[in-house]
Amino acid sequence: MASLQSSCMVLTHNRICPLVKPSHHFPNARLTYRFHVSCSSNGGVDRRNMLLGLGGLYGAANLISDSKAYADPIQPPDIKSCGVADVHGDPLDVNCCPPNSDTIIDYELPSVTSLRVRPAAHKLNHGYLTKYEKAIQLMRELDKKDPSDPRGFTQQANVHCAYCNGAYDQVDYEGTDISIHYSWLFFPFHRWYLYFYERILGSLIGDPTFALPFWNWDNPRGMQLPAIFDNPHSPLYDINRNPSNRPPAIVDLALSGKTDDEQLVRSNLSTMYKEMLSSVDDTNGFMGQPYCAGMTPPGSASGGTVERGSHTSVHRWVGHPDNKYHEDLGNFYSAGRDPAFYSHHSNVDRMWTIWKHLKTKVPKDINKPDYLNASFLFYDENQKLVRVKVADALDNRKMGYDYEKVEMPWMYYRPPRRSARVRIQDISKGAENPEKVFPLSLNRIVRVLISKRSPGKVDEVLVLEDIHTDPTEFVKFDIYVNDEDDEPKDVDKAEYAGTFSQLPHRVHHSNRHKGSMKLSLKELYEDIDIHEDDTTVVVTLVPRANGHRVTIAGIKIVKSRSSA
Repeated sequence: MASLQSSCMVLTHNRICPLVKPSHHFPNARLTYRFHVSCSSNGGVDRRNMLLGLGGLYGAANLISDSKAYADPIQPPDIKSCGVADVHGDPLDVNCCPPNSDTIIDYELPSVTSLRVRPAAHKLNHGYLTKYEKAIQLMRELDKKDPSDPRGFTQQANVHCAYCNGAYDQVDYEGTDISIHYSWLFFPFHRWYLYFYERILGSLIGDPTFALPFWNWDNPRGMQLPAIFDNPHSPLYDINRNPSNRPPAIVDLALSGKTDDEQLVRSNLSTMYKEMLSSVDDTNGFMGQPYCAGMTPPGSASGGTVERGSHTSVHRWVGHPDNKYHEDLGNFYSAGRDPAFYSHHSNVDRMWTIWKHLKTKVPKDINKPDYLNASFLFYDENQKLVRVKVADALDNRKMGYDYEKVEMPWMYYRPPRRSARVRIQDISKGAENPEKVFPLSLNRIVRVLISKRSPGKVDEVLVLEDIHTDPTEFVKFDIYVNDEDDEPKDVDKAEYAGTFSQLPHRVHHSNRHKGSMKLSLKELYEDIDIHEDDTTVVVTLVPRANGHRVTIAGIKIVKSRSSA
C-alpha cells in the first residue's frame, strides 16, 4: 500500500492500474472513479474493456488513443492562456497573469561555490536590514518603471495568485485548475518560488550572496512578527495586517485564542512537536497527497500537517480581520503582496529541510516520477522564462542556500503524560454512535465512540474521511482522543491529536475540497495510558471557526502502515 499512497494510481476490482487521461470531449471527467478496466501484464490498459462505468457516457469513438495511458506529472501551464483569477466569485476578480514569452528555457542549477545562508529575521543586524530594504525598494520601483517587468514586486506577488486562484488550467485538461496547495507540490513549488525571488533581490542590489531572512516562529525568540516588518516607513511594511497582532504580540500557531504569553509559547511548541513528529504516520502525512495531471485539485484535508497547521495559522494571524477576505497575508490570492509572506514561507521551507533529517520511521523521500517530473514556470533574475522540475528542488544545499542554525526546543516538547488513567466507561457517556452521526455538519462539538483495530497501545492511525468544506471561508477544527472535558481547549496536552484548517481561496469544482486526513495515534496512546482492555476510544471534534461549513463523512481507526 505504501507505493499506492505515493503515486497517482486508481484501484480497479483486482489490480492497480494507471490513471487514464479523459477524452477531450469530456475535459472535466473526474479521475477518482473506480474505472472498470483490465490491466495488461506490463501495466497498460486493455481499451477493448474500457467501459468506464459512467452510464455509457464513453463510447468506442471517445476512447483514448494515447498509447501511454498512464498518469502524467503536473506540467507547466500555458501562460498565454492564463485567465483572470477569481476571488470567490466576487466582482473583485484579479488579473495576476505574468507577461508572455515565446521562449521557455529548461533551467539548470548553477554550480555552488558558497552557500547563501538565510538568517533568522529577529536577529538581523543593521547592515543586513539595509540591504534587504534596498532590494525590496528597488523591486517596488520596477512596478512604476515597467509594470510588465516580471521582477517587479507586483508581478512577483502575482506568481502566487496565478498558481493558487485558478488562473491556470492544466494543459490538455480545460476547466481543471492547476493548484499547488494541499498536495505533494506544496513544498517544492514554494521552494522554487522563494529561490527566484531571492535571486532577483540579490541581483537588484548586486549581491549574489544575499539570502532571505526566515521568520523563526517555531522558536520562542522569534514568535512575534519580526520588527523589521513593523516599521511604517520601511518598504517591508504592509498596512493590511491585523493591528492587534503587531509586536510584541505572540503568534498563535494553533489559533487557540489564548492571551497569556507563557501559555501561547507552550501551545506553539506543542503544536510544532505534533506537526513535525508525533502526528505524521507516513510520507504523505507531512508532504501532502499525490496530485497528477488530469486530477481535480485535492481538498484542504489532503495537505500535510505543517501546511494545514502552523502555515495556515500564521497566514490567518497576520491578515487584516477588517478586510473582507483577510487580505493581504490571510488569503492566497493576495498573500504575496506582504513582504512578510516570503519570510514566513522561508520558515515553512526550513521545516521541510528539518523534517527530512529527523530520525523517524517515516520515509522522507518520494521517488515517483509523477512527483519528480512535475514542473513549473518562473521568471529568473534575468527576466528569462524558465521551466523547473521538482526533482531539482529536493536538496536546498544543491540550490545554493542553507539556514542559520537556531535552537529547536519544540523537538523536546512532547506533551506530558496524563497523570492518571481514565476508564473508557467513564468518558463514553454522551458519546454518540458513529453510524448515527455521520455524515455530519460540524456545527457543534461532537463526541463519538470509535472502535480500535486492536486492543492496547498499538500503532494506529485516526482517519477522518471525505472532509468537505466551503473554500470561500476560513475553516478550523481540532481533534482530541479520550479527553475528559466536554469542550477541550488546550493543544499542549496528551489528548490533543491534531488540527484541520484552511485559508479562503477560489476553486472551479464543487468537489475539489473533499479529502481525508490521517493522524498517528502511537504516542498519544502511550501518553494517555491506553489499557490492554480498551477496544474503543472517544474522539472529540471541536469546531473553532465556521464548523457549519464542514461536512465529514466518517471517522475510523486503521493500523499504521509504518508498523505493517
